[in-house]
Amino acid sequence: MHVFFSVGEPSGDLHAAKLVAELKRRAPGLECSGFGGPLMEKAGCRLLFELTEMAVMGFLPVIPLIFKFLRLARQARRYLEEHRPDAVILVDFPGFNWWIARGAKKLGIPVFYYLPPQLWAWAPWRVRRMRKFVDHVLSCLPFEVEWYRQRSVAAEFVGHPFFDEVAQRPLDDNFLREQSLVAAPAVRTIAILPGSRNHEVMRNFPIQIRVMKKLHQRLPGVRFLVASYKEGQRETCQQMLAERAPELSVTLYVNKTSEIIELGDVCLMVSGSVSLELLARETPTVVVYRINRGFFWFSKLMITCRYFSLPNLIANRPVMPEFAPIDHPRQAVATMTDILYSWLTDDREYASQRAELGRLRRSVATAGATENAARAILERLAASSALIRRAA
Repeated sequence: MHVFFSVGEPSGDLHAAKLVAELKRRAPGLECSGFGGPLMEKAGCRLLFELTEMAVMGFLPVIPLIFKFLRLARQARRYLEEHRPDAVILVDFPGFNWWIARGAKKLGIPVFYYLPPQLWAWAPWRVRRMRKFVDHVLSCLPFEVEWYRQRSVAAEFVGHPFFDEVAQRPLDDNFLREQSLVAAPAVRTIAILPGSRNHEVMRNFPIQIRVMKKLHQRLPGVRFLVASYKEGQRETCQQMLAERAPELSVTLYVNKTSEIIELGDVCLMVSGSVSLELLARETPTVVVYRINRGFFWFSKLMITCRYFSLPNLIANRPVMPEFAPIDHPRQAVATMTDILYSWLTDDREYASQRAELGRLRRSVATAGATENAARAILERLAASSALIRRAA
């Protein structure tokens, strides 16, 4: 059996790697290939291209890459024609993955969409593409399933793997112990997550620095821990801090995101799927995602949802206050600072915020997503093979 993956996000690389390992555990000898990231390759998927290096968000950042995406889509189409895998599994990254789905569908290859984009929130009209090109949606949210079924799309709830990964991921106890020794018990810690994409760091970390400066002025004893996704991004953040806020004492780490979330009393993050880990750990969080004016007007015209972070989309209310400054972020910086300051100094406000996150977590945190997805894929492929044998 041969399965082709198309995964374009760093977070998707993690989820798909878990799925690759679980599929191989359940079906020894199963071959995996496709587009993805280094974690998938480590799990046993043969990569044709490291697509996660091209992860972008929004309309304008895609434009310089459009011809490369088209070349990759053609490469995938040729590969599917020559190797005829038993299934194609897509993970998020809809702009590119629609092309992969279209090519697979024309060849009669079953298409599964694991962790699909939140069409119900951002682009409900795109459900036509899902209905036309995807055979089965493996949904991470329980209410999504009914939304798809009402629109004649086959869907099944499997849960979100982030909740399993948070529960199973071992934290670095030595790191946690060292950090606890560094900080006095009364010192409050703020986790800073600058994003996993290079352009996110460049656009948003300067805003996060401004918030850190204001908080430092109001709470001189507070400490800041920055969780960088890559070493190059850590160096970029370090340089920005040296240029813009040399007076701040900020410590930056790579590959310590979960530990820094665990240590943080509160968090200031760039919008991304790691918000689910913050939800799982019930960490009061402020979300920022700076957008350009073009995307602002596009979203006004085309996007129906009021929120952009996943916990808020799920809850349909701002359980994590979010900000999307356009040109001058002065007001957003002031408001974000006020919110974080309130949580750090008002015990009742802090407890109330954690309680709200806890209620949401208990309503959506279903265990076993990876196992459920692997089972669903293999069961449907086995059923299709049985039908083909009977027809023959």
